[in-house]
Order: sequence, then C-alpha cells, then structure tokens
Amino acid sequence: QVQFVESGGGLVQPGGLLKLSCIASGFDIAWNYMNWYRQFPGNERELVAGSSYSCRTTYVDFVKGRFTISRDNAKNTIYLQMNSLKSEDTAQYYCNEHEYAMGGYYWGQGTPVTVSS
Repeated sequence: QVQFVESGGGLVQPGGLLKLSCIASGFDIAWNYMNWYRQFPGNERELVAGSSYSCRTTYVDFVKGRFTISRDNAKNTIYLQMNSLKSEDTAQYYCNEHEYAMGGYYWGQGTPVTVSS
C-alpha cells in the first residue's frame, strides 16, 4: 500500500532553517515525479517544490532561492531543505507523488512548520 510519512517539522525563529523528510512506501520513487506541498489552515494544499525522476527540480516563486528539494532513491525518501524561513512559511507540509496528488490519493499526516519569534 502506498504511504508517505513526513517528519522534521517544528518551531523555528524567522531566518532559521529546517530539513523535512518524507519516506515513501508501496512504490519506487526513482521513476516518479515527487512533490512537496503545504497547507495553511482553511486553505487547500499548494505546491511548493517538485523533483522529477531525473532530479530536475522546480519551485514556486515564493520559495525560490530558499528551499531545496532533493531525493535519495536508495532510501525511497525525499527531502525539503528550508532556509531563511519566514513567518508566512508557517503551514503543514506534505509530500506526494505527482499523479497520486492530482487524484487526491495517499496523503499522509504531514509535518507542521511554525516560524515564529
């Protein structure tokens, strides 16, 4: 069964950094487009960053230059390095495979990120 387990979130001061991890199971991420998303209370999830099977990466404008998505296919894990965090980055963060996400499938619990002084 496909499952995603996110971790690494927490409370951090503005300007700080965090590294999120997402362990996938039930399929091999090596041949799939993997994304990180975030969700603010009362809002829908929004795309933050993506990594293709060839490790080509994409970012939404509000995280470019601050966040870095990466993957370790041997561990079936993707990461999100978040630097220069801002209060507006406070959200619940999720990972998912692109097609599964489009279909609304297999969302995990996510990991909370709170940026506050």
